[in-house]
Amino acid sequence: MNFHSLDYFLVLAREKNFTRAAEALHITQQSLSSHIANLERELNCTLVVRRTPLELTYAGRTFLRYAESIGQTRQAMEREFCDISENQKGELRVGIAYTRGRAIMPRLIPAFQRRYPNVEITLLEGSNDAIQKALLSGGIDLAIAGFPHPLPGVVLEDYYLEHIVLCLSDGLLAQCGIDLDTHRGEIAAGNLSALCDCPFVLGSAEDIGGRIGRGLLRSSGVSPVSKATSENVETLLALCEQGVGACFCPENLLHTALSPEQLAHLHILLRGFLSHLLWVLEPLVSVERALGIHPHRPRANCISTIKRRPYIYCTDGALSTSSPQAAAG
Repeated sequence: MNFHSLDYFLVLAREKNFTRAAEALHITQQSLSSHIANLERELNCTLVVRRTPLELTYAGRTFLRYAESIGQTRQAMEREFCDISENQKGELRVGIAYTRGRAIMPRLIPAFQRRYPNVEITLLEGSNDAIQKALLSGGIDLAIAGFPHPLPGVVLEDYYLEHIVLCLSDGLLAQCGIDLDTHRGEIAAGNLSALCDCPFVLGSAEDIGGRIGRGLLRSSGVSPVSKATSENVETLLALCEQGVGACFCPENLLHTALSPEQLAHLHILLRGFLSHLLWVLEPLVSVERALGIHPHRPRANCISTIKRRPYIYCTDGALSTSSPQAAAG
């Protein structure tokens, strides 16, 4: 048994298809089948049921658990010895939502690579749910995200504050007959009862903006009229700007998703409401050593404030750097 065979099995378990797995690994299907057959002979167990889609046997699911654990430990070992030898190179895999990645990664990655030119950054851009699954399975080293519940084996680190805002277009206010000047104060304070007849375009319940927006509406006694639901903030903001419905979203994504001309038609309320986090899987080194850079100017030292501010999720062993303030926000 060798690391190649473990890696091949992990890809096959993910793809559930020999052809797709072989293409992802850039090897022949015959070579992949041979590696899996050798594993089965060595373990004296059948690991996969060879049909479409491929299924893991009980032995295969057990072996997958050990293979994932061995893979994570191996990555942590390789990174640590790179640090010991002061030869910092390798790959850092980061999970982040599409629009958030577009908003902050173009600033983070160049700054990081000026300090660590031999480290390749691989981005997994997707929904919070997909990022969470990738983090727990070891598919990424850290996630810049906001998950609704603590995750097993995951370290949370403070990273940066993110304000959630409510956006309403001029056209929507006119259509619903809402006098914003009359209700601005109560809406800004979080009481959305004046919007009981206003349609909304909402993020999913797993998304930060969607989760907070739904909570605010619920606490205001409002059952929203939902015109559209999406995990893509840019889609929601484009619909909002067209007057389809009001939208909750992180403020820092507004200027990435919309032009100044589009923003001119929107009213931005509720500024100053929430947060942002980084999550790291547990055997990679701490996040302050994993990223080493801030997406914005630091507001406070993350070490002293980590218990009372939002977090980053990361794996205790991701790429080591020397900055003690990497996750400040």
